[in-house]
Amino acid sequence: MRASYLWAILITLAIGGWLASGQVIISGQGDTEAVAATSPEATDTSQADPAVVEDVPFKVRVRTISAIDREAELKIRGRTEAEQRVNLRAQTPGLVEEIAVEKGDKVAAGDVVCKLEAGSRQAHILRARAGLAQAELDHDALSKLSEKGYAAQTRVRSAKAALDAARAELHEAELDLDRTTLRAPFDGIIDTLPAEIGTLLNVGDVCAEIVAGDPMLVVAQVSERDVGKLKTGMSGTARLVTGDTVEGRLSFIAPSADQETRTFRIELAVPNADDRLRDGVTAEITIPLETTRAHRFSPAILTLNDSGAIGVRVVEAGNTVAWNEVQILGNEDGAVWVAGLPETVTIITVGQEYVEAGETVAPVVETGTPAPAIDTADSDAAGVPTQ
Repeated sequence: MRASYLWAILITLAIGGWLASGQVIISGQGDTEAVAATSPEATDTSQADPAVVEDVPFKVRVRTISAIDREAELKIRGRTEAEQRVNLRAQTPGLVEEIAVEKGDKVAAGDVVCKLEAGSRQAHILRARAGLAQAELDHDALSKLSEKGYAAQTRVRSAKAALDAARAELHEAELDLDRTTLRAPFDGIIDTLPAEIGTLLNVGDVCAEIVAGDPMLVVAQVSERDVGKLKTGMSGTARLVTGDTVEGRLSFIAPSADQETRTFRIELAVPNADDRLRDGVTAEITIPLETTRAHRFSPAILTLNDSGAIGVRVVEAGNTVAWNEVQILGNEDGAVWVAGLPETVTIITVGQEYVEAGETVAPVVETGTPAPAIDTADSDAAGVPTQ
């Protein structure tokens, strides 16, 4: 028989004998009866008092904090928008005879932008004036005859109606002539000039588009949750993607929400006398809100109760655990701001997931030393380390 077979048989017999012995050695320790008899686990625990073991309070790490002033800000994405934008349209048909401005020009209210040819409108005015003069003569003559009893009152009234009609015709002719000159309705800048000299403009055709850029508006949509925090007249700043930062005041808050987004439009009016700001630029609006009292700590301290509400576990008088629901106000630099806690409170920072409300614990402050039992009498005078 080969030597390898002999070695295989011997090794197999050795392993079988070891398994049959029932002895297991792990890290130099065996589980034989001799080892088990001398191990600490074999010590008789029948003399231990179960009540003593169960009454040992669970240790939790705590910190006592106090509310501080929070200067909250509401930040919203928006864009710039001209306060006024109007298409200057023709009110009477005619050929464009003159364009007095160019794109980008600043205009004041009343400045001429486009002018249509007068055509026969001046002749219509002369005809209307002649008709008015004749109507005045007829009316005066009939009035005198009526005073002497030589003309019926109906003829006088008919002459008066003709006189009024002549006056209206003259006014209409003069108005039609005046409409051939298209003027800027407000101070602004010429944005587009679709009309050209010689173009026939019908009623409603656009001669020019004028944009009023002072003040410039920065508009945004605010959620239902935040709109109640805003009031017209509040100051704010807007930072544009161009790098400009401007200040203004809230001039408008929409009274009703957008039906699709359920958000409310707001407008921040910003001075723009130098026309530095342009329409349609993306911006971020920052509006300082009222200062409130709040607590600030790590979001890891927050817990959920059985109903899914967010809160923190605190230690009250007698080292008893309680659960307080909180309202999250915002996040900042890795910490969370919450409302809904007492002015001064001792919160559990480590171990909050292993205790329940009403349970007695052994609080340990974050330095590692046991905290004294909390009394009702001195709980308000506790030290207040804050973040």
